[in-house]
Amino acid sequence: MSAVIDVLRRPLGHFTERTLAGLALVLGTGVGFGLLLVLVRVRWTPLYDVDHGVAAWLNDLVAPHGPLVTVLNALTDLGGRAVIIWLVSVAVLGLLIRRQGRLAVFLIVTGLGALILDPALKTLVDRLRPEVEVPIGSYAGDSFPSGHALGSFVAYGALLLVFLPALSPRWRKPAIALVALLVFLIGLTRIALGVHFVSDVLGAWLLGAAWLGVTAYAFRLWRLERGRRVPALTEGLEPEAAHEVAPAPDEAHLLPHPRAAAFELLVGWVLVLGALYGFGMFVSYHAGGTFFATLDTEVPRWFAEHRTPGRDAVSHWWSKAGDTHAILLISLVFCPLVLAVWRRWRPVLFVALTMFGELSLFLASAAAVDRPRPPVENLDGPMPTSSFPSGHIAATICVWVAITLIVLPRTDRWWRWLFVALAVIMPVGVAVSRMYRGMHHPTDFMGAILLSALWIGLLYWVVRPNADVYEGNRPAIESEQVGELDDELAKAARPQ
Repeated sequence: MSAVIDVLRRPLGHFTERTLAGLALVLGTGVGFGLLLVLVRVRWTPLYDVDHGVAAWLNDLVAPHGPLVTVLNALTDLGGRAVIIWLVSVAVLGLLIRRQGRLAVFLIVTGLGALILDPALKTLVDRLRPEVEVPIGSYAGDSFPSGHALGSFVAYGALLLVFLPALSPRWRKPAIALVALLVFLIGLTRIALGVHFVSDVLGAWLLGAAWLGVTAYAFRLWRLERGRRVPALTEGLEPEAAHEVAPAPDEAHLLPHPRAAAFELLVGWVLVLGALYGFGMFVSYHAGGTFFATLDTEVPRWFAEHRTPGRDAVSHWWSKAGDTHAILLISLVFCPLVLAVWRRWRPVLFVALTMFGELSLFLASAAAVDRPRPPVENLDGPMPTSSFPSGHIAATICVWVAITLIVLPRTDRWWRWLFVALAVIMPVGVAVSRMYRGMHHPTDFMGAILLSALWIGLLYWVVRPNADVYEGNRPAIESEQVGELDDELAKAARPQ
């Protein structure tokens, strides 16, 4: 009996030793936030003076420097709601695929708590944003606490706790320091851009630390109830899940011969650019009297004559399916899912190189050919690039064809053919929309096809994104087990 009592005491002793200071810290941050909230509400004069003085000083320092403002805006976007929701959503889906339901619930609860606390407290405090002499950016809503600072602290902190076990011990402290630096810089940008006071950011950090501490503490209590070892926070929440939360196993060589592959891709890129330049110069300036010239003259004119308000609206939204934001979003959702299911980096490298090559080839060939837009009304107005080739169409072809080439050999489910359909329908829809809106000639569409076919063909030959499938790699969840994912959240929340 005494042996059983000792076994039960051991986890409790470890838990008490390792979390008493942490609990005190959580309570301390909560009290600190409450005190700061009261001082903001009563407009305590010393705090008011510091907030407004720092806001004015930073505005004078930052506003005259355009490049610095650009850098600050890029950094601040890393704490924006869109980036945070994407990060947490992809991580949750990946954890469910890897059957780590408890960690997924931790991320969901922690993230939702931050989303609820931010607007609720903003409404309660009802504090106006800083008024500076030279406004740099405009943001709607109230000021206290900073949503970017709160969201980045909670989201990046929670993700760090979940994925720390995937790192080797020597890299864990640098990872913690890097996340802390990122959160600090995001908070600093909110002050430097003149959209938040110092106390808004400090309040967000205190609240974020308290809320993250509460959810992490609850997770550690659950481990104690299950009789599991309660690890130090530097080991992450679930050290036993190190293999499952690792994006992919370490690979000695991502490509068998990386230097040769890099050389082949560089030479191939130059050859593809040469082919695009030759075709683009011909159809743009030397195809008079040919079928290409007739096509480029009559098709834009026919589309312009058949415009209606309804078609204009449809073409606008379908054209958006090929812009940079849409293509980036598709890539940023697909690549983490590939890692979660097949645990290999090479397909991700294939997609990344596809999109990087497409963008660089498009920009280089557009600058070299410098073709004017069709001589009809351009519904999208002046564009920073020339007409040949179509970047929207090329990006759409590249992303959907690359996805299809990865998915087809990796599953036997019927829905794989949906990707084949999308690889045809999406580029055609974007192409028709771009020509309807007077932004491209038909031969610009042909140039996009030429770019995509040559570049994807070269990449597929060099990178071989499906080599792991032919070597016997199986997905983390088999095709006949897909339905099991629906029960993961329910199982995770069910008491055991």
